[in-house]
Amino acid sequence: MAEDQTPPTGTVGPTRPSLLAMVFVVAAVVGFASVQLIEARSRAAPRIEWPAVAALALVAATLLAFAYSTYGIVHRDRARIDSRRAVSLLLLAKASALVGAVVAGGYLGFGLNFVGRLDVELPRERAVRALVAAAMGLGIVVSSLLLERACRIPKDSSD
Repeated sequence: MAEDQTPPTGTVGPTRPSLLAMVFVVAAVVGFASVQLIEARSRAAPRIEWPAVAALALVAATLLAFAYSTYGIVHRDRARIDSRRAVSLLLLAKASALVGAVVAGGYLGFGLNFVGRLDVELPRERAVRALVAAAMGLGIVVSSLLLERACRIPKDSSD
């Protein structure tokens, strides 16, 4: 490209729900199959520890706080934010939405392996913790989508 030409400017579209659904389903299948493979090799699926679930909740809460703050600055106060910060927040939101879909699907697939054995304590524990972790993954997706929405420039903006 010649030096006098400027690169084309574009817009970043919102994350497509169909993409998130596809990632969720693929991760669920992988999560379900991984338990089968692990149990075939070592005869014991791993346990899900509560600190890991709490970390997912912390990520979701942090993203929600970023969304609330950004929405307040951009939409309520109609103030400008640094363009690098806005792009960083938008990239964080888009990446976190995908990661949240992977986490939610993976844990749901993992937990589905134990649904038929809820009368036994350890499989019940795995199923419950996996369900809570999947819910936290969905919380990450929702918080990320809210952050992405907060990064949108209002239509009535003059610039």
